[in-house]
Amino acid sequence: MVSFDAVALPTCEPNFRPQATTEQILAWISSPPMRALVEEYGDALPSADVGELLEWLDAFSDRHWDFRKRGNVERDQVTAPTFEPARAALVLAAATALRLVEPVDPPRAAYDHLLVLGGLGRACLQRTEYAARLVRDGVVSVGEVAALGSFRPLTEPETTLPGLADGRFEMDAMDVGARHAFGLTEPARDESSEGAVTHRSWRVRTYRPADGPPVQVLAAPSSEPELRRANTPDTYDFWARRSRLRPSDRILVVTSPIYVPFQHSDAIRMLAARYGCGIDTVGFDPAQATVPLAPDATNPDRYLQEIRSGILSMQRLHRALAGSLAA
Repeated sequence: MVSFDAVALPTCEPNFRPQATTEQILAWISSPPMRALVEEYGDALPSADVGELLEWLDAFSDRHWDFRKRGNVERDQVTAPTFEPARAALVLAAATALRLVEPVDPPRAAYDHLLVLGGLGRACLQRTEYAARLVRDGVVSVGEVAALGSFRPLTEPETTLPGLADGRFEMDAMDVGARHAFGLTEPARDESSEGAVTHRSWRVRTYRPADGPPVQVLAAPSSEPELRRANTPDTYDFWARRSRLRPSDRILVVTSPIYVPFQHSDAIRMLAARYGCGIDTVGFDPAQATVPLAPDATNPDRYLQEIRSGILSMQRLHRALAGSLAA
């Protein structure tokens, strides 16, 4: 059975200094599992500097691993191709080494901020449940919790999930998950933009439970409202602009294992590079989730899609850091 040694993601300590990040990105994108995947799809990873290699991998993964663009659909709406067993085994081994498969415990016992990332309705419930368990079981102590979402409309299948029958948007799913997982009642404060919901709209509900850290549930506006809804970087940015981040702060990001590389890299770009804070990113443990994974959530195409997402996120991070170092 094929296997690879685990490949580290870029590290991000408080008082963030980007000098080592370029080499850490290069180590991930030029690692043996990445080379094996490229060879499996009929090419060889070229010798190039990190910026050129990221551009090459962007184009390569666009041709071979971007299954969403073929229907311009959400992740759960992709029609999966058929994979031969040997290719499927290689993809799983590579994704495991690249940190998209196995959940890991938070590496520290205390954080100033815990960010729970939004997504499809199922993920909103899974991630808030896991985050609350970390706090309740004393795995981590945190100063505050923020559940980051958007006004993406829920699909009909999402509204069949527990508690989401009356939900309209991703933020509603995050709010249901946070209320249930953290034992919240009514918000102490509920702020929002005015008028009908558009890509410019936002909302923040703040809960202050008698027992436990304060919890916010946010729907962020898009930074490109004429083109699209809010994405993960937009939610990081919206939350950060409403917070008082210090270079000494530590942030724990909770997502799904498959999204750790790209959402960790986006967090470094949007939070550490701007505010200097330290960041750890972990995926929830599916074995502990009350709401199970979707049946096709771990198909080979999903791993390849999110390896591409990691490449693109590291490309954005590299460009941002190159610009800041040159300034």
